[in-house]
Amino acid sequence: MNAPALFVRDGDGYVADPVCDGPWAEGALHGGAPAALLAHLLSAQVDGTGLVLARLTCELLRPNPRGPLIPRIEVIRPGRRVTSLDATLLGPGGQAVTRARALFLAPSEFDASPHEGLPFPGPEEGEPTDWKPVGRPLFPVDGMEIRFVEGRFFERGPATAWFRLRHEVLAGDETLPVDRVAAAGDFGNGISSVLSWTEHTFINPDLTIYLEREPVDEWVALRSRMRVRAGSVAGAESVLYDRRGRIGHATQSLLVAPIVPASPAGAAT
Repeated sequence: MNAPALFVRDGDGYVADPVCDGPWAEGALHGGAPAALLAHLLSAQVDGTGLVLARLTCELLRPNPRGPLIPRIEVIRPGRRVTSLDATLLGPGGQAVTRARALFLAPSEFDASPHEGLPFPGPEEGEPTDWKPVGRPLFPVDGMEIRFVEGRFFERGPATAWFRLRHEVLAGDETLPVDRVAAAGDFGNGISSVLSWTEHTFINPDLTIYLEREPVDEWVALRSRMRVRAGSVAGAESVLYDRRGRIGHATQSLLVAPIVPASPAGAAT
């Protein structure tokens, strides 16, 4: 991997590189970037305990700026077999922009379920992303390498894609397997949209990942589906995989809205 990292330390906070930007507005981070940072910081709190990440829930309260983002971490339930932690990222004005809760558990000692293999081709057989450069850095292009084996970003309907971070999450730190899962897990709605990208926004205010085990290498795959029905809350569901098979699942609720064209200069409003 080459510089830049997604985030660099800045005193008590962290500043994001422009490669973390999402598609909706310049300077507003893609949800996968703060999710990866929080996974990294929360996992550091249980390092050496033998506990593993079982669930990570992120609530994206407001657009996340590049920073500096100040973390506040609280131990909700300490324990040798179960530990629960809360974290909040504060923006430059001290306002909370993302909250997260992580649940860490002791791994099972038993093997009572059949092992499932990978039900689709690996990343080497995937097709490069159909997301084209737009004249500024973007997380789906510059932060992630994405290879599709089913569907595409701009092809409506379910899709399956492999994701690999192009950079370390935090400069000076080794990227953790859970960081890779968190960064990829927020792409479920993007790759499986049933709506037009040019006519709708479908922003997820949350992300929940259940992790059964860590991925074996840098690649994480999502098999994703979006559901949008009138009168219901829209959502996206993704099953997570690595080269050996299933590793967990992720869910997102979605705020769906039409894109309102900008008024011509000088036009009455």
